Amino acid sequence: MSDWLITIGRWLETHVISLPLYYAAPAMVLIGALDSSLLSLPEINDYLVVGRCFKYPSAVFYFPLFAATGSVLGCWLLYSIMRRGGQAVLRKRFKPENIQRVERAYERFGVLAIAIPAILPPPLPFKIFVATAGTLEYPRWKFLLTVMIARSFRYYVEGILAVFYGQRVLLFMKDNGLVILSIVASLAIISLVVYTLISRRRARVATRNSELPKEV
Repeated sequence: MSDWLITIGRWLETHVISLPLYYAAPAMVLIGALDSSLLSLPEINDYLVVGRCFKYPSAVFYFPLFAATGSVLGCWLLYSIMRRGGQAVLRKRFKPENIQRVERAYERFGVLAIAIPAILPPPLPFKIFVATAGTLEYPRWKFLLTVMIARSFRYYVEGILAVFYGQRVLLFMKDNGLVILSIVASLAIISLVVYTLISRRRARVATRNSELPKEV
């Protein structure tokens, strides 16, 4: 983790992680919303979830939801802005070649085009997937539900690791934040790919069965 992130981490330890829940929860939601919409705060949300769950193990049952909720609110804001502004706003913020790649990803992979980036750690850009979903008018509730599930998965895995492995996870994140997030992302991607393959196989079987001639 970079020096500036370590400094911020120490500040967050005092002003967020150690606060009573009625302060820490709104702060977590606000930070998550800002990170997913107007600002970029890489690894901050993950550090807060791990730090809180390490310090208060019972927080693993609910604190990841605050982080995920904040992320969903931020994504909803950016999605709404882009849906109203359309392609003109999108092309002002992102390079045309990047937009084309994301659009092809939505066309080819559907829901996975937002689920996988929502789980993966920086430096993979996430905002362009959110913005493109808005301009493509991707179904709003399907979009928000996907982000909620993906982010919750990411934060819950980190929180559980913090409870079981304690200080080692916190120290490991300070030195190897991207590594631990990459491991979490890899597990999530494998699960999503397996789920997609099973779903497609069932769909093909159902299609073949529907095409069989019915007995008279």
